Amino acid sequence: MSILIKNANIIPMTEANSVIEKGYLVIEDDRITAVGSQEPPTGNYNQIIDATNNLVLPGFVNAHTHAAMTLLRGYADDLPLMEWLETKIWPLEAKLTKEDVYWGTMLAIVEMIKSGTTCFADMYFFMDQAAQAVEDSGIRAVLSRGMVGLGPENQQALKESRELVRDWSGKAQGRITFKLGPHAPYTCPPDYLHKVMALAAELNVGLNIHIAETLTEFEDIKRIYGRTPVAHLDHLGLFAYPTVGAHCVHITEEEIQILAQHKVGVVHNPESNMKLASGIAPVPAMLKAGIPVALGTDGASSNNNLDMLQEMRSCALLHKVNSCDPTVIPAYKALEMATVNGGQALGLPEVGILKPGFKADLILVSLQEAHMIPRYDIIANLVYAGQAADVQTVIINGQIVMENRIIKTFDEENVLTQAKRAAERLVKQV
Repeated sequence: MSILIKNANIIPMTEANSVIEKGYLVIEDDRITAVGSQEPPTGNYNQIIDATNNLVLPGFVNAHTHAAMTLLRGYADDLPLMEWLETKIWPLEAKLTKEDVYWGTMLAIVEMIKSGTTCFADMYFFMDQAAQAVEDSGIRAVLSRGMVGLGPENQQALKESRELVRDWSGKAQGRITFKLGPHAPYTCPPDYLHKVMALAAELNVGLNIHIAETLTEFEDIKRIYGRTPVAHLDHLGLFAYPTVGAHCVHITEEEIQILAQHKVGVVHNPESNMKLASGIAPVPAMLKAGIPVALGTDGASSNNNLDMLQEMRSCALLHKVNSCDPTVIPAYKALEMATVNGGQALGLPEVGILKPGFKADLILVSLQEAHMIPRYDIIANLVYAGQAADVQTVIINGQIVMENRIIKTFDEENVLTQAKRAAERLVKQV
C-alpha cells in the first residue's frame, strides 16, 4: 500500500518549531519513505490525499492508560485517590468480565483514534482482550498485565503475563509490544518485585509501574523501607530493566538524578493528578535532567477523557502557573512530550517522528476551524486551541484507520452499543 499526502503543512518533530509548508509525505507499506516540500515525487500511488488546509503531524502517544476503565467513567468522581480506589473502583473492577474489558478497551480506542492518538500504553487485566481489541482496531499499543503483589492473584498475574507475551508476540502486524506491569511499590513488596524482574529477564521485556503518585505513598514507602519510592526501586535493582514510571509526582532532586541515570521514561498525567489532587510532578526539572517525560491521560475514570490535545494544553498551563513562568513548557515542548517523548519513553524509537524509515503513524488536523484562524503560529494553535474534532484522518502502521472522521477498520456504532450494555450490567451489580 502506497500513499501520497500532498499540499500539507507538516510538523515533522525533527527540529524545534519546524513546519514544512506545502509539503508532501510518502508512505510505503508501514513506513514513511519521503518527507519534503514543493513538488512530490511521481509514483504509482494507491491513494493520494490532498491535505490543503490541513496539518500533518505524528499521531499522539498516550503513554499511560487503563483503557477499559472507560466503562467506569463518571462512576466515582471528586474523591481522594485511595478512597476512590478502595471504596469505588476496585470493588466494581472485581465484577468486570473478559467481554467487558474487550468492549471497554474498544470504547477507549474509538475515543483515542477520534482525538488523534495512534499508540497507547495500557496496564490492566484480561489483557488478552485488550490485545484482541488492538488487533481488531488497527491501533498500536504497549500492553502490560497489571500485577498486585499483595493480592490473591499475584501468581496468576505472573502466569498470565507470560502467556500474553507468548500468545501475542508477532501478531497484529507487529503493532503490539509488551511490558510487565507491577502496579506500584506500595502494592508490590520487594520479594514480589524480584519475581517480576526475573520474569522480565526471561521474556526480555521492560516494566511499567506507577511511582510516587501521592504524598501518602511517598511517606509510607519511606517509613516502611527507609528509602523514598524511586530510591527504593533503585535499591531493588528494578531500573536495570527498561522502565516506564507513571506519575512521579512526589520525587526529590536526588531521585530525578536516579531516573535520569537509568534512562527511566516518565509519564506525566496532569489532568488525572489535578482531578485526584495528587500534586504536581516536577516536570521542568525532569526535562532539564534529560528524562524523556511523556504524556498520558490515565484511565477515563480519573480524567475523565482520553483526549491528548487537552492533556497537552493542561500540561503547558499547569506548569506555567505553578512556576509563575510563562516560558516553562512552551507549545512545541508539550507537543514533543505527546509524540517524540512518548515513543522514547515506551521503547518505540520509530514512533513519534515523521522521517523516512520511521513508522507511518500520523494524523491530519483541520486548520479551517474558527479557533485555528488566524495562523500566526500553527504549533501554538494546535496546542492551545486545538480540539479533538479537528482530527480528520488517522493513519497507523501505514493503514488509514479513520478518514474524514469515519472509522474504517471497525463498526464504531456497534462498539458504543456494546459498551453501554456492559456498563449498565456492571452498575446493576453494585
